[in-house]
Amino acid sequence: MSDDSNSNPLSGYDSSQIELMDELCMLVDSDDNIIGSASKVDCHLGEGMRHRAFSVLIFDEKNRLLVQKRAKEKITFPNVWANTCCSHPLDIAGENDDPIEGVINATIRKLEQELGIPTKESSSWEYNHLGKFEYSCRWDSEWIEHEIDHVLIVNANTNPTPNPNEISDVMWLEQPELEDMMAGVGNWEHELVAPWFKIIWQHFIAPYYPNMKLLSQSRHNEIINYGRLNIMDGENDAGQNLLNALSNHRDIVENEIMNSLGKIEQTRLHGAMTHLFTGGGKRLRAILPRLVGEAAGNAHNGHYTLGACIEIIHNFTLVHDDIMDQDPIRRGLPAVHIAYDDPTAINAGDAMLAVGFEILADCEHISSHHLRHLVQSIGEMVRRVAEGQQEDFEFENRDSVTEEEYISMIAGKTSAMFETCAKTGAILAGANEEIVQNMADWGLNLGLCFQLMDDLIDLTGDTGTIGKPAGSDIIQGKRTLVAIHALKNSEKLSTFNKIYGTGKSSPEELERAVSELQDNGSIQYALDRALLYHKQAHQMLDTLPESPAVNVLRELTDFQLIRIN
Repeated sequence: MSDDSNSNPLSGYDSSQIELMDELCMLVDSDDNIIGSASKVDCHLGEGMRHRAFSVLIFDEKNRLLVQKRAKEKITFPNVWANTCCSHPLDIAGENDDPIEGVINATIRKLEQELGIPTKESSSWEYNHLGKFEYSCRWDSEWIEHEIDHVLIVNANTNPTPNPNEISDVMWLEQPELEDMMAGVGNWEHELVAPWFKIIWQHFIAPYYPNMKLLSQSRHNEIINYGRLNIMDGENDAGQNLLNALSNHRDIVENEIMNSLGKIEQTRLHGAMTHLFTGGGKRLRAILPRLVGEAAGNAHNGHYTLGACIEIIHNFTLVHDDIMDQDPIRRGLPAVHIAYDDPTAINAGDAMLAVGFEILADCEHISSHHLRHLVQSIGEMVRRVAEGQQEDFEFENRDSVTEEEYISMIAGKTSAMFETCAKTGAILAGANEEIVQNMADWGLNLGLCFQLMDDLIDLTGDTGTIGKPAGSDIIQGKRTLVAIHALKNSEKLSTFNKIYGTGKSSPEELERAVSELQDNGSIQYALDRALLYHKQAHQMLDTLPESPAVNVLRELTDFQLIRIN
């Protein structure tokens, strides 16, 4: 760039690319409603402006995906590998009215301009609109993307002739090559991959690919907000701030937990109480009060004791849950009642509940004023978890359970703990009542998203990864949201109906049952509901001033969506 770049941000760039920066993009609100228009320069310069965009993915008859490398002349994200074509519908006739029709018309226009695919050819294709997501990503100190991106896929055989001013290379990639690309290994070790392409792969493609039928039929009705992404790999990866925060706090809360459990001198009881903690884990609930404290007020060492208290009580509920559900595995280990026996496991759970409250009362960093509110909130949490667990247990013996009843149940059994971590973390940080309530609402929605994704992971994961038998919810007859939806529309679910609630099935039967749930739309239905709570959680974070600590909470919110992959 030349010395006059401060007065003219486009100075020194390619003339053809400069011309394109005068085009008018459509500004949109968080629900993708058009609120005006602005030039590409204004949309991408400085802090940027939220605008509508599209990303199209073309698969050929061999299920290979066409990818492109953006030309070095591009003003934003040059030399970066991306999906087949990505750009913006403009404030022109045919592109500024109906959102889906507009992005399809814009796609046809850009396929010819970038890839040399004639309009006559591309206009005859069938475009499948999978959904849309919001993200922002800074390229450098001047340029940024902030888009609501519509995702389209096409099945077509075509021979692109790229415009070298737009694209420096194209490739048709099969699934193993795409996986290497996303992981940054092999030939992709030193290449940059567009962050929006990674999101599309993780959320829209990977759960279904290479089953093109399921991929083409998948629909995501809610706008997924991924917050701020980053372009570079390594320490700047999207989600890395969260991983760093968890790593920075984990050892501290781990020591707090183990020292607290050291109060138990009886050898066998102590072994049962510490058994699950030897299975590792990120200690999310233990660290969450501290993360909220940093985002909402004044974080201090009392947050570690608070987190240890909630984590110990959380593990008390898990020990008792495994006895009631007769689950043999937890976190990849034998459940406590298997490793020891039922009476010892029950006794260990009771002692853990007592220790949790004991360390809270003993903490010198927690004032008596705050202690009253914390004990009240945590006591309410334990009560709600117990009520939710009892409802979950009784659901299995009922002829029908409504969606509303299920959401109410998990709001107690699972979400109450996230809600309490966030609420008490804000209270202990000295936040005002409005922020405390907003953080509680954030935790509630986070927990609902977490549980719905957990239900999906049970169907799509493997025993080694999820730490319990894969598909156990089906064979145990759990009334998850997937099952509730499936039981309403069970005519074509012969295998699911055969094994649901029987307590046993062959791997082949379980695989067929999961395939039926995918074809029936039950899995997609639960995923869409998870996305709704994900969106509402982000809206709660919008009430806080932006900061690195708030970004960590955003990454934690987004992390719930990619656990399934």
